[in-house]
Amino acid sequence: MNLLSTSWGAYDLTRFPEDPRDPLRAWSAADAYLLRHLAGETGKAGEPGEIDAGAKPVDLSGTVAVVGDRWGALTTALAEHGPTLITDSFLAREATRANVARAGFAPDAVRLTTTGDAPPSRIDVLLVRVPRSLALLEDQLHRLAPALHADTVVVGTGMVTEIHTSTLELFERIIGPTRTSLAQQKARLIFSTPDPGRDAGPSPWPRSYVLDDDSGAGSGLTAVNHAGVFCAERLDVGTRFLLRHLPTGRGAAHIVDLGCGNGVLGTAAAVADPEVTLTFIDESFPAIASAQATFRANAADSTKAEFVAGDVLAAVPDGSVDLVLNNPPFHSHQATTGATAWRMFSGARAALRPGGELWVVGNRHLQYHVKLRKLFGNSQVVASDPKFVVLRAVKRDR
Repeated sequence: MNLLSTSWGAYDLTRFPEDPRDPLRAWSAADAYLLRHLAGETGKAGEPGEIDAGAKPVDLSGTVAVVGDRWGALTTALAEHGPTLITDSFLAREATRANVARAGFAPDAVRLTTTGDAPPSRIDVLLVRVPRSLALLEDQLHRLAPALHADTVVVGTGMVTEIHTSTLELFERIIGPTRTSLAQQKARLIFSTPDPGRDAGPSPWPRSYVLDDDSGAGSGLTAVNHAGVFCAERLDVGTRFLLRHLPTGRGAAHIVDLGCGNGVLGTAAAVADPEVTLTFIDESFPAIASAQATFRANAADSTKAEFVAGDVLAAVPDGSVDLVLNNPPFHSHQATTGATAWRMFSGARAALRPGGELWVVGNRHLQYHVKLRKLFGNSQVVASDPKFVVLRAVKRDR
């Protein structure tokens, strides 16, 4: 059930893209705990359901910024206070847009921004949904710290499995003195008091590294990585394996790097064949920024490329692509699922021209060949090792 009951009302929330068969909820106990705290209903001694008579609601009359709201639960519940959402995720932004509208608010009731946009110049209440990536948290706290003042209320929230000593150390080092709440329903709050005299210095992101000789077609390329991008410290093994078997010699083909991350697959294809046209797609805004930087650091100026933050291949016309390169994730916002890969494969089939090819790398145990044969009617093993497999599926005329 996706109904979230709060002091501001009850909200029917969904993920994006909306799927009535999806059993995953669009809010968590961490979201509910934070909303109870804001309403002054934090409970006694960590006992859920009890209200501390001494607790007071948080003043939300100033500028409220919400960072990392997974599916818009916090932003929707607080929409009457005009919060600014700061998100790294296209899917989270679109879910928030839909949930705010479903709750009856006007489109301009909230401000939807990305982690790459300029944050508000002054923030009176900062709410942080602790992300999976410690690097992303570090980068965002660095970016937001200058907007805080001594009276800014800073509250983070997450499940107990998501909040570690390193998490608290980041708040302490960048924002100021930090403490945590007792756990409720396996969720915990983080309270940080801004120290105006604290100077944590600039964010260490983005970072870059040069791909070594074991990276096949990517050897010698400079990979640029913004905070929160998958394997930002070094190239992941799956991508490295696909680079060793990257299809080249495609001439003026239209190639899509789907789920592009830092963009090394598409960039390597562009360096090998400068006449290609590239489309880099990812639902992560930092990934798109990384792919842009990686491409510009390596590819010829004459190579055409566009960069799309979006939902799989929804923005690509059907029958317009010659080759799709894909290293699909098998988790979505911390939920392990094969649904994302299936949607990527289905979208690729629609986007490909007859005779067009989808090249996929994945762990052998994921058995992507079964999905590809069901969709395309064929699947060929290009290369394999004890852990990974590279598969090729061709769109046939039907």
